[in-house]
Amino acid sequence: MASAAEQLAANLNFSALAKAEDLKKRIWFTLGALLVYRLGTFIPMPGIDPIAFSNAFNQARGGILGLFNMFSGGAVERMAIFALNIMPYISASIILQLLTTVSPTLEALKKEGEQGRKVINQYTRYLTVVLAMLQAYGIAVGLEGGGGIVQEPGMFFRITTVITLTGGTVFLMWLGEQITARGIGNGISLIIFAGIVAELPAALAGLLDLGRTGAISTAVILLILVVAVAAITFIVFMERAQRRLLIQYPKRQVGNKLFEGQTSHLPLKLNSSGVIPPIFASSLLLVPTTIAQFTAGSGPEWLQYLTTVLGHGRPGYMALYALLIVFFAFFYTAIVFNPAETADNLKKHGGFIPGIRPGENTAKHIDYVLTRITVVGAAYLVIVCLLPEFLVAYAAVPFYFGGTSLLIVVSVTMDTVAQVQGYLLAHQYEGLIKKAKLRGARR
Repeated sequence: MASAAEQLAANLNFSALAKAEDLKKRIWFTLGALLVYRLGTFIPMPGIDPIAFSNAFNQARGGILGLFNMFSGGAVERMAIFALNIMPYISASIILQLLTTVSPTLEALKKEGEQGRKVINQYTRYLTVVLAMLQAYGIAVGLEGGGGIVQEPGMFFRITTVITLTGGTVFLMWLGEQITARGIGNGISLIIFAGIVAELPAALAGLLDLGRTGAISTAVILLILVVAVAAITFIVFMERAQRRLLIQYPKRQVGNKLFEGQTSHLPLKLNSSGVIPPIFASSLLLVPTTIAQFTAGSGPEWLQYLTTVLGHGRPGYMALYALLIVFFAFFYTAIVFNPAETADNLKKHGGFIPGIRPGENTAKHIDYVLTRITVVGAAYLVIVCLLPEFLVAYAAVPFYFGGTSLLIVVSVTMDTVAQVQGYLLAHQYEGLIKKAKLRGARR
């Protein structure tokens, strides 16, 4: 017989949204916050010649600037006040997570629960400001050397740029936290999601324009659309895929009553690392290309050779990209999931895996299973990320059809829809409880 929760989930429909006032307020707040973010990507930074910068950006579009521009929703291309976007915050979060594994102080804070997480979040904010200031100063110096981009170079322009770009990042960090607390979904992820989705229509228009001019045949356009749909379907399937370990709890006696042992499952995602591996891997591979473009051929010969070998579509680029994705998949999974800690928690609560002794043996078994499924997850990331690279190299597909952007869009969409369904399920459950109380009162 299905449980009450399963029956509610089966009967769940979005017509209940009209009755869920709190959920509607959260959705409207989220949409309003994202609208504010999009408006900010069109406010230009002071002291910049937009025409000169546009020409310089178009020359370096294939480097790491193209990746940052995608995440910022075109703010880098327009050199807006949100040009740094939320990337310094993401970098700071990753750095703090890495330090947590090597610093006993941070590790102790992490184990303190909610209070410890608040302290780590505060450290993350401070580090975000520092990283944003450093990146903003580097951007200011780079713009001054761009030849006519800055109208009045000097220390005043550098200070203005640092304050403007750092303030934009801090505002987005605050806005993302407000969306998480008062809206629906993860605020930081939704900001990146909104930036990518906002530029997709222009990418589609560019693709269709290439077909109109004959640069790409109609058959290739149809193939691209079919591949995109198939990739999205594959991503949804793999992101939902789990390996569930059976957990058994022994019989227990409370007073004179003997309760039967219960069974549960420990879900292990095939892709525990999320979109971190392709983001890190693509960033590292684009650094030599970007440096070579800024040096305009005046750099050392080894850098020019490395840029040629690591060009889009080259075998060296494909091989190194795949290796970096695999490396970061295992590395980040090891950070976010601790088999020894999970085994200790199971032992404290009396749970065990059938056939495996509690404690160290359970930790080894979980680590063994996690390693095997991470191989599958890393292979999945490589397939999703390299297939678009082949299309970029051999069919001139726009950059926004990359595997990283697809992963982010699909993952954030799935998480947000799951939260909406959770709110609707809770609303329906509360409604059933109220009806049951009313019936009991009438009797």
